[in-house]
Amino acid sequence: MHILKVHNYYQIRGGEEETIEAEARLLQQMGHQVEIYQDTNDRLATLGAARMAIKTVWSGEAYTTLKHRFGDQTYDVMHVDNFFPLISPSIYYAAKEAGVPVVQTLHNYRLLCPNALFFREGRICEDCLGKPIPFPGVQHGCYRQSKATSAAVATMLTVHRLLNTWTKMVDCYIALTEFARQKFIQGGLPAEKIVVKPHFISPDPGVGSGEGGYALYVGRLSVEKGLDTLLAAWEQLGGKIPLKIIGDGQLCDRVAEAVNKLPHVEWLGRKPMQEVYELMGEAKVLIFPSKWYETFGRVAIEAFAKGTPVIAANIGAIAELVDPGRTGLHFRPGDSQDLAQKVEWVLSHPAELAQMRREARAEFEVKYTAEKNYQQLMEIYTQVQPHPKTVSFPGELIHRGQ
Repeated sequence: MHILKVHNYYQIRGGEEETIEAEARLLQQMGHQVEIYQDTNDRLATLGAARMAIKTVWSGEAYTTLKHRFGDQTYDVMHVDNFFPLISPSIYYAAKEAGVPVVQTLHNYRLLCPNALFFREGRICEDCLGKPIPFPGVQHGCYRQSKATSAAVATMLTVHRLLNTWTKMVDCYIALTEFARQKFIQGGLPAEKIVVKPHFISPDPGVGSGEGGYALYVGRLSVEKGLDTLLAAWEQLGGKIPLKIIGDGQLCDRVAEAVNKLPHVEWLGRKPMQEVYELMGEAKVLIFPSKWYETFGRVAIEAFAKGTPVIAANIGAIAELVDPGRTGLHFRPGDSQDLAQKVEWVLSHPAELAQMRREARAEFEVKYTAEKNYQQLMEIYTQVQPHPKTVSFPGELIHRGQ
């Protein structure tokens, strides 16, 4: 197969980018021809607000570039990971004109929510879910804490809903969990076009021993990730088990304050992936305290690969990934006391914890290997072949208007 992968990179690259790049490498290793079309948010600083708003709705640059590329070469599928904000949905129209099937992975909730998280002011927010015009997101300045930039995102979402872009221009959406799939259906995407295919871990990092005698958190230090819940729980635990924290973000000062106050909490900052895996494999348990609707939870399946059980908030996709009593435990989201109690349960049930380690690794082997991911991806690509007959759409008209 000849595959075009499309991605707009964030200024801070994270687990999503690692997954996208791993998927491209996997396809190449399996003998497919993979080309990359990408842009980066580093360019945002060079664009004025008005120009950025226009590009967010319709990038004539991306449309023209891909139209020429499709004219020069034959592709079996265009797989889009992220078009926002600089590439835009214009690329769907370029692909449709050329008869190239379009697959879109839904890494976040951008098509339903201006800030892509369903999270505002420290709580779950679904004010824009299902609304033709996501005006609440503009009112609250949900994207980059700015009403102007939020208006640009809302305009993009509204225009392309009116054009039926989301329903007609994409042949298949990939949701990462069934929870996320149901949210997208609730938000108006066609159910028959959404399949579930989780992320994967490659290469296999191998099983750890779990004998490090500590709990581990890995991820952004941010409100939606539940850092306040995590730190409050460890204050209540009173040193019963050390906690290591890997990551950085907006709550660095809060974590540093906790480290000074709680000698059994250690903040390691950002670490190379190999070192993260080593620490993860030696951890007794991984803590996943998110307060928002994660679309997936890559850190959880990394822990499974190392044979480390996960104590996760019972919310969103992460609750779906962790099977309580088998691969980990659930606690009430935002409830530090319940989290502390679950950690104490783990400490007092070593035999059950050992069984959870075996089950966590088995879960990885069954669901989250490169081999399994490749099989699922090929089924999706085959599903969108052959491409349906071309339908009428306003691509050329919109492009000329720009």
